[in-house]
Order: sequence, then C-alpha cells, then structure tokens
Amino acid sequence: MADSSYTIRTRKLMTNRLLMRKQMIVDIIHPQKPCPSRATLTEKVATMFKANDTKCISLFGFRTAFGGGKTTGFCLVYDNLAAFLKFEPRHRQIRNSVGKHREIVPRQQRKERKNRDKKFTGTKNRKAIRASKPTP
Repeated sequence: MADSSYTIRTRKLMTNRLLMRKQMIVDIIHPQKPCPSRATLTEKVATMFKANDTKCISLFGFRTAFGGGKTTGFCLVYDNLAAFLKFEPRHRQIRNSVGKHREIVPRQQRKERKNRDKKFTGTKNRKAIRASKPTP
C-alpha cells in the first residue's frame, strides 16, 4: 500500500521512563480503503519515532470507526528489546514474533503427575521431583 493512501497521527504521547517506552494513541486515516496491515504500520511508526528495531513496537487495540475511513488503536515504542521482553505481556510478544509459546501439558496428564508425586516423601525425593518438572 502506498504511503499516500493513509495517514498516521498520534495523540496523547507520553514518555514513560519507568517502563522505558513511549506510549500513545494512534489514529489511522484511510478514506475509501481498508486499514493497512500491522506490519506496514509498525514500519511507519518506527520511522516516525526513530526506533532502531521494529520488534520493539507494539500495536494493539484497533477499532475502525463506523462507516470506515478512520481506525484508532494504541502504540507502545520501547527503547530496546530487553525492555520489550521485560514489560510487554507474553501474548503480545508472541504476536510480534519475539516471545515463545509455552508448552501446555494436558489437564489429565497434570492430574496424573500430581497424584504420582504424592507418593514421594522426604526432601531428597522432593528435589528429584522438582528437577524433573519442566520450567515455565
């Protein structure tokens, strides 16, 4: 999509030093066209705010106005990838292709493991159980 087909405006820009980010509301004006993809918006915001890595930008919560033509959402631009990984929720990290999915053990297997572990007593056995469990 060409740059002239949509306009990005930011409102309520705030620099949050504690969380090492800039946070703002993003308005995308795209008359007679669908809203541009998140990837194109991320690249455009990265150039606007001189972000060195597009993976440090989180765009979410987009709502298109009735009748189209204008979409509003929220944007967080982190100073670096370490801050992004520390403060951003896991589901948004995964959405940005930075975080990893956690392996989910089925409920029945968790219950069986719990009941097997009940049979062990003593600190030595407890340490062995903890060592065998996968870390989250």
